[in-house]
Parts: sequence; structure tokens; C-alpha cells
Amino acid sequence: MRCGRCVRVCPSQIFVQEEPRGVVSLRKPENCILCGHCVAVCPAGAVVHGAFPPERVHAFERRDLPTPEQVELLLAVRRSNRALSDRPVPPEWLDRIIAAADRAPTASNARQLGYTLVTEPERLREVAEYTLRVFRGLERLLSNPLVRPWLSRMMPGVYRYVPVFRRLRLDYAEGRDRILRGASALLFIHAPLGNRFGVEDANLACQNASLMAEALGVSQIYMGFVLTAVRQDRHKRLNRLLGIGDRRICAILALGIPEFLYPNYIDREPAPRN
Repeated sequence: MRCGRCVRVCPSQIFVQEEPRGVVSLRKPENCILCGHCVAVCPAGAVVHGAFPPERVHAFERRDLPTPEQVELLLAVRRSNRALSDRPVPPEWLDRIIAAADRAPTASNARQLGYTLVTEPERLREVAEYTLRVFRGLERLLSNPLVRPWLSRMMPGVYRYVPVFRRLRLDYAEGRDRILRGASALLFIHAPLGNRFGVEDANLACQNASLMAEALGVSQIYMGFVLTAVRQDRHKRLNRLLGIGDRRICAILALGIPEFLYPNYIDREPAPRN
């Protein structure tokens, strides 16, 4: 057809068309980043790519997609429901959540993210207790009168977390886990240390996972406490627990079956726009 769509969408500028409706040729195909844009955009199936054989290419109808109103409703009702039951998330649902995460875009289509799923109750307990141990060390450091004047100037907001750390520890001792909230699964998303966009890629993947979980009726809670502990632990003890070597943990999502679902959603104040 020589429509030129592949020329316009290729991020590596491999396809060349000197004039409208002219012959399409290739330039430095070794620069291909395997994004698949050329195959996905071609209306005639004229692009043959070794990384995307016919069985991996699927036609679809735009009318089969959710309407904008349905997407808006899904976004509006999504909440971090912390009232979790003791029922585990079905394995096939977890597989769909991870597959949704893996469909997220990554910088330069590097696709270097890894996914580690923890569902064993003993390992979940170890993650919660690891987090509390790191927080206990931070609590002691921040309470040291020798470093307080220095830290209070460098990080003036950090001292508001001291009572939070203490409360988390005391609640856990009394049988109330305010870290994992009774989640039956933890999804760790990690990237190689050398990946400059690992955090950005992981949070895009995390959003995909969160939306799929919401669609399935699974509660998802972003594990900010655990991620904070990971970033403060230079010994990478959680990496050893998970068996992921030196990879950088970039995002963590807790998953569980909620005891009940929210029947309402609330309009938030719109963000300021310039």
C-alpha cells in the first residue's frame, strides 16, 4: 500500500520513504528496539518481523474497547481498600495482574523489569518484620540527641515519622499488622541497577497491575512503608530474602480479597492547571 504508517511510527527511524506513496526501504535495521509499532500499525499485514510471528499478532476492533465513561468509572472507584479478608487471591487472577503489569511501556522498550510474587504466609511475615526492624533502627537514629540537631536541619519533616514507626511496631506486637494489612500476596517489581528509568518503568507497570486488580475485584495497596525500608537498607537484606540479587526494588503492591467493596466514589478537588 505504501501508506507510510510504519515510517511515521518507528521510534528508531528504520523505515524510510523518500516521497509520499513511494517505496518503503530499511535503514540500519540493527537499531530496532523490538517495540512492534510497525507490525501493530500496518493495516495490510505487509510488515514481516522475526520477533513478531503471525501467531503473536492479533487484530481487534476499537468498538470492543471500554468506553471513555467506563474507564473514567474504573479510575474513580479504585481505592486502597485495607479491609482485607483471609481468602487468598486466586492464582489465575495473580497471573492476569502480572501479565497486565508486563504490558506497560518501558523506556526505549528495554523491558528489563522483573516480577517476584510472594504468597507464602511465612515469607509475608518476614517482609513485615524486616520493615519493622529497619524502622526500629531509624527510630533509634532519629532519637539520638547527637544527630538530631543536624538531621532536623537537613530533613526537617523526617521527625514526624518517629511516632509513626513506634506505633507500627507496637501495633504489630499486639497482633495488628499495619504494614501488609493482611494481604495474601506481595508483588515486587524490580530492575537492574544500571537501568536509569527503572523506577519510572516500574510505576507504569504498577499502575497497570493496579487497574487489572481493581477490574477483578482485588484490593491493591502500594507498599510505601516496605519501599521506604528497602531504600534505607544498604545491606539489601530483603533482596537476599527474595533471591533477586543486586536488582533494585522499584515498586511493591500488596494484593488481597477485600471483605467488602465500596458502593460509592467521591469527586476529588481538581488539581491546579497552568
